[in-house]
Amino acid sequence: MGAASRAMWAGLVLAALLLAQSPAAAALPRFAEAPEYRNGERCPAPVAAAGVCDPGLVHIAMTLDAHYLRGSMAAIYSLLKHASCPESLFFHFLAAEGGGAPAVADLRAAVAASFPSLRFEIYPFRADAVAGLISASVRAALEAPLNYARNHLADLLPRCVPRAIYLDSDVLAVDDVRRLWETRLPAAAVVAAPEYCHANFSRYFTEAFWNDPVLGARVFAGRRRAPCYFNTGVMVIDLRRWRVGNYRQRIEWWMEMQKEKRIYELGSLPPFLLVFAGEIEAVDHRWNQHGLGGDNVFGSCRPLHNGPVSLMHWSGKGKPWDRLDAGKPCPLDHTWKSYDLYIGENDSSASGQSRSALSSSAALPAGVFSW
Repeated sequence: MGAASRAMWAGLVLAALLLAQSPAAAALPRFAEAPEYRNGERCPAPVAAAGVCDPGLVHIAMTLDAHYLRGSMAAIYSLLKHASCPESLFFHFLAAEGGGAPAVADLRAAVAASFPSLRFEIYPFRADAVAGLISASVRAALEAPLNYARNHLADLLPRCVPRAIYLDSDVLAVDDVRRLWETRLPAAAVVAAPEYCHANFSRYFTEAFWNDPVLGARVFAGRRRAPCYFNTGVMVIDLRRWRVGNYRQRIEWWMEMQKEKRIYELGSLPPFLLVFAGEIEAVDHRWNQHGLGGDNVFGSCRPLHNGPVSLMHWSGKGKPWDRLDAGKPCPLDHTWKSYDLYIGENDSSASGQSRSALSSSAALPAGVFSW
């Protein structure tokens, strides 16, 4: 056997060993097929030849992974159910690649099986794009590389997509998302999101940050408004302005700073605040009734905030599917359950769940929401 052949075989053996040592991707859970929703007469006619570049589309970006897939499927279902023009929604899914994550082909098959007419694309996201930038957080789940994929939206989505609504997987829409899509972004703004100026903004950063002679309040001096907390689980992002302003690099600069000085404790949120607090365009609070998952330690039950609701968000440790499975649901988890398409791991008897049954089960409880 020549040297070239020996090298080739050595490479094949090494590749086989590496493959054997890699964690296998767990089988995905099974989901029922959702009811199908069609555009009304007043919806814009699709431009078939334009594909994802159709100017009439509403672009929604989310992540997909094994544990949160159940939440993502419920979120998709709720968005379609309440959309005035459901066929105009285009979903952009970011999925982890390698490291035991589900194969993109399996995720694609799962989504297509529950939503046969859904317009969507899946973009693989490699953990090594952010692995060296992630610091330890108060909750291990916040350290997952996919939490930082939103920073890369402008790099991954097609250049013809002008803006996107980024949504976490633990949300539920109860209003037409096109209303959020049509949020006006003035020339000075790149991101629009609900702001919560009553929250204690200082607690999102360490004492070392506030006491540093070159950091602290100086970081936010000269911004459009006083800095306020906002939740990054619901954002309208102008992707073109994001690219021009190199905002991914700006966020990563703060992640590098965190490695040196430990200026925050809470995962992917603080770098966003450092770059955008005081600069975002405020959106009505109805579009992110967040905190329904409790805090990041106990995940206790929380009620809705006062006021109208367009989107519910189980941010925090407690996820509705986990609490339901544990037999310890919070009151609002039952609302989420009405959109749950989950069948089970191996429950073939439930595979025939009908569209009509799902449609009727998704009715909203009377008196919970005001418009």
